[in-house]
Amino acid sequence: MHSFRTPGGVTLGVEHFGDSAAPLVLLAGGTTMLSWPDALCEALARGGRHVVRYDLRDSGASTTADPEAPAYTLRDLAADAAALARGLDDRRAHLAGIGVGGMVAQVAALDHPDAFSALTLVGTRPVAPGPVDDDLPDHDAAAMGPLFARPMPDWSDRAAVARYAAAGAEILGEDPAAARALAERVFDRAPGTEPAVQLANQLGMVFSKLDCTPRWRERLPELAVPALVVHGRRDRFFPVGNAEALAREIPGARLLVLERAAAAIPDAAADEVAAAMLAL
Repeated sequence: MHSFRTPGGVTLGVEHFGDSAAPLVLLAGGTTMLSWPDALCEALARGGRHVVRYDLRDSGASTTADPEAPAYTLRDLAADAAALARGLDDRRAHLAGIGVGGMVAQVAALDHPDAFSALTLVGTRPVAPGPVDDDLPDHDAAAMGPLFARPMPDWSDRAAVARYAAAGAEILGEDPAAARALAERVFDRAPGTEPAVQLANQLGMVFSKLDCTPRWRERLPELAVPALVVHGRRDRFFPVGNAEALAREIPGARLLVLERAAAAIPDAAADEVAAAMLAL
């Protein structure tokens, strides 16, 4: 584990795979870097890329301030991505974002086009958290009811947090054992066991509290880099219609639908996703 300090004084937790002299693929976590599977990072590194995954602010090994009242915006997170890309390599980077990190990646590619050479968006949508546009599918209501009706765990209790993650994964059609193991890893690398910190790390609540205006969806046709949109057919949180909209609105974007996947990238799909990213 390493750290990178942005010109604005924010420390980002980063992890490297592959040769630092190889072309850079920068993976924005959603919100922690562990949203990106080790298997995918290793496959990209085998393909001749320098892979760097990182934690967004207020998660993982990155700067923690006040997870319950973040004093920054979505555009600050986008600026973090651009600063990290420029600080790691003087060449433009392939930027990838998953989940809420995919929202950061869209804004970063739009606001800082000189920093990025390609864009991959995984399991995300073209609008911020909150009310969805009329033409986009919202969260699957049949899953959201049971998902959000559950009592919150004690966020300072590792075992309780892991059980909560596993149960949520089952509702969403994910692998409960994999979700449990991931939740334990996320818990162990958070900077403390304070409930607000663990909640932010596990659910990305920091992001949902951010100022995410102005909108960026209408700017997507401005993107002039090769783009890949990856989405699980079984994703109940951000249904696949969101990916179809992204692929339509980003010029020349390729859509890769993982038929057996939900929101997470399963290890079994790592080589397929890596091959598509390497082809950009």
